[in-house]
Amino acid sequence: MTKPGDALLSSTVTRDYRPWLLLLNAAVTTAAGLLLPTALADAVDMALSGTFVLATILFLLALAAVEILGDAVGIVLAASITARATAWLRRKLSEHLLAIGHPAPFAHGDAVSRVTGDCGNAGSVAVTVIGLVVTVVSSVGSVVALALLDWRLAVVFVVSAPLAGLLIRTHLRLTADDVLTYQEVSGEVSARLLDSVSGLRTIAAAGIADREAQRVLQPLPRLAAAGGGMWRTQAKMMWRAGLLLPAVEVAVLAAAGFGVLQGRLSTGDVLAALGYTALGMGIVGQITQLTVLERTRASAGRIAEVLGTPPPHRPYARPPESGTLELRAVSVDGALHDVDLVVPAGAFCAVVGSSGAGKSALAAVLGGLSGVDSGEVRRPGDIGYAFERPALLGTTIGRSIGYGTDADETRVREAAVAAQVHDVLVRLPQGYDTPVADAPLSGGEAQRIGLARAIVRDPEVLVLDDATASLDTVTEAKVDNALTTALPGRTRVVVTHRPATAARADMVVWLENGRVRATGTHAELWNDEGYRAVFTGGE
Repeated sequence: MTKPGDALLSSTVTRDYRPWLLLLNAAVTTAAGLLLPTALADAVDMALSGTFVLATILFLLALAAVEILGDAVGIVLAASITARATAWLRRKLSEHLLAIGHPAPFAHGDAVSRVTGDCGNAGSVAVTVIGLVVTVVSSVGSVVALALLDWRLAVVFVVSAPLAGLLIRTHLRLTADDVLTYQEVSGEVSARLLDSVSGLRTIAAAGIADREAQRVLQPLPRLAAAGGGMWRTQAKMMWRAGLLLPAVEVAVLAAAGFGVLQGRLSTGDVLAALGYTALGMGIVGQITQLTVLERTRASAGRIAEVLGTPPPHRPYARPPESGTLELRAVSVDGALHDVDLVVPAGAFCAVVGSSGAGKSALAAVLGGLSGVDSGEVRRPGDIGYAFERPALLGTTIGRSIGYGTDADETRVREAAVAAQVHDVLVRLPQGYDTPVADAPLSGGEAQRIGLARAIVRDPEVLVLDDATASLDTVTEAKVDNALTTALPGRTRVVVTHRPATAARADMVVWLENGRVRATGTHAELWNDEGYRAVFTGGE
């Protein structure tokens, strides 16, 4: 039965030429493997007859060498194919997740699970499928070889084929649902765990560690049930397969014995018949690979679910004047409603409003981090963004500032100076080379590093979403003056709760319930009691 991810798996296989090399190598190795029992039989008969035929020995050694070399080449090719396919899937999935933007319909932990585990599983599809194809070809070839030895041997073997087919079909049917459930619940656990790790200090402060642990582990019974179901099915199939193989070998051996007694077969032919029987029943031994294939298809389905999610409406176009931001009737479900706004090039714009007014949503739209449900957004493509709680990525503090750019050490230091964090960083144990995990940073210092990361990109527009909230008023004013010097003439949009910041802005956008209530200077708006209440809390 076709599944949603099957088309993606097909693209994964056909996009690269290496699977064809693996298939060619497997064909040569399989041919050598099918000829090997016959060559071994000839060698045994030669030895029993007391004669020596050099060609027989050389042929046997050549087949053995081809099989050994083919296996070695196959291992290298399989590793390369899996690694490249996994990287391609991860890149494709990551790019689409970025295109979907924030907020995404997939929890962070679940998205991580899909990028890591599911892409890793789906990336092995070519190797798994080729392995199964080779096994089927070996089984069919073994039946043909048995028929060439004695058609009676082939008949005895073929009688067992329906039993093997029934085992495989039952295994696939019983495993499919458990595999999919296991993948989905694993993603759910990852999402819950990531949420808990992100809020570790809050959980500890609230004293609810035990309750949070129970929440994270709540899906485990379903995970255990799915995993137990897979293993029970696996165990059941394996002991049945373990009984089937010797039973078929005994039946073929008995038929071959009668052939020897009647003079149709030699002693070497009996040995060859046993070898072909083992090769023919190899498909039963590949039941574990069928589980892998089912897991691969389930993982591909989860990847296809993300790729099938259309990115939000992003009608962005570069405005006539570089640095100008313009919104026309922009709406974001649950956050913004019919917002019309123009921020002139080079202007310093402050966005204010009470909690839940839509400030961060507006900043995300202006910065290109969020799509819109309707309306039109005009903005330049080069935008720097700084957050209230920046994630410091990179191995060292210096690389964290230059993350995603080719900025050299000089540019990194200049950005740190502009963000008023250079004096802090040079006092760290290893300065800018201090590992991020070893840097004892306060919330305000982390914010300034995030701000330096935005500055180093030298953007046309700088969007600061409460990115200076942890700074005192004096430091914030210094940062503002430094930004004016470091990025002269650039458009700046700052989400703020401070009247001093709004007072320094060229224009203020006052949001209320997702709508622009008013725009103007801070001095003009201060006469409105409702505007003053944004900063005073109504007092």
